[in-house]
Amino acid sequence: MMLTTLRSLCAALLLCLLPAPAAAQETVSDIVNFLVTNRAVQTDDFERDRAAAEAARQTIARALLVNLTSVPLASSSSGFLYRLNPALGTMERATESFGPFFVERALTAGHGRASFGVSAFSSGFDRLGDLRLRDGSLVTVANQFRDEPAAFNTESLTLLVRSTTLTIFGSVGVTDRLEIGGALPLVQLTVEGERQNVYRGQQFLQASGQASASGVGDVALRAKYTLLAARGGAVAAAAEVRLPTGDETNLLGAGAAAYRFMGIGSIESGRLTLHGNGGLVFGGVSDEVHAAGAATFAVRPRVTLSGELMVRRVAELSDVRLVAERHPSIIGVDTQRLLAGEAGMTLANAVAGVKWNVGRALVLGGHVAFPLVRRGLTAPLTPTLALEYAF
Repeated sequence: MMLTTLRSLCAALLLCLLPAPAAAQETVSDIVNFLVTNRAVQTDDFERDRAAAEAARQTIARALLVNLTSVPLASSSSGFLYRLNPALGTMERATESFGPFFVERALTAGHGRASFGVSAFSSGFDRLGDLRLRDGSLVTVANQFRDEPAAFNTESLTLLVRSTTLTIFGSVGVTDRLEIGGALPLVQLTVEGERQNVYRGQQFLQASGQASASGVGDVALRAKYTLLAARGGAVAAAAEVRLPTGDETNLLGAGAAAYRFMGIGSIESGRLTLHGNGGLVFGGVSDEVHAAGAATFAVRPRVTLSGELMVRRVAELSDVRLVAERHPSIIGVDTQRLLAGEAGMTLANAVAGVKWNVGRALVLGGHVAFPLVRRGLTAPLTPTLALEYAF
């Protein structure tokens, strides 16, 4: 798995840095629109067909954007945190732990201390809510006689969606309490799929297409200020702005700036540390409320284990479901269409990983993220590698 992630990392970096080809090509949005809206099943209700197809297209596109443009980035906090020992008049490590991967710590790195790093992950999405994307079972429209157990005319969609993201991040302590930083995501997105029409057991390929895009995602600028610090813990406030630098037509960017405000609390004493975050997001792909918690344990001076839980309430995210209505011209037939559900969904993910101090101030990390609920666009597992250096 680690080797696959490294290969994906190299491929994403090369594709993001290479110039786009001169020949015109369809965007990712075009392909998603084509696959969802190209229909052969006759329902004799053009307006409802168009409205349903547009709602399904928007739901899938927004689910992609939520995963690509608004997910939490790697923590801005360095693995190495320092504080002044007043008795000795020298700087010392503030904690034995190297901290979590995504959940923020309340302490800052210290005045003049800086860090930078890179993380890479690859996600293969296989579900949209409870609907499977890869096996052809995602029915988008169907006609069924009410006295028959199955539809006689259906169209189903198969989608293969994969994203690979390489994020370059860094931070610097302006004062002992104020830290600023930023993150630059480089994203590669591939979408391919086909639409199958099945009429009375006979299968026909209705449409197929594929598209890929790579480039800079939405850049993040961050600041964190420690409001209260003691030997056993700290409280801080943080803010982040995500600039609309990604290509919206290829679903690499939200197309609008997003602003995140967050409160942070940490208990850092000895080998076990606990952290809690909570805040709001305005703008971007959707407003949201989020909360997260993490526990880390320094099993050895150079090794830290981390477990994290992240919960988000995304206001503009919804699932899709089949809704049946009477066929307007064929007696005894119901038409089923894929429609968007109510907006507003709660997403929950867990992260488990380990950080290893390879040497001096170099920390290598690896973790696996997995969804706790099947809502929105989800991948079964998302492995990540990260490397950070402090100086």
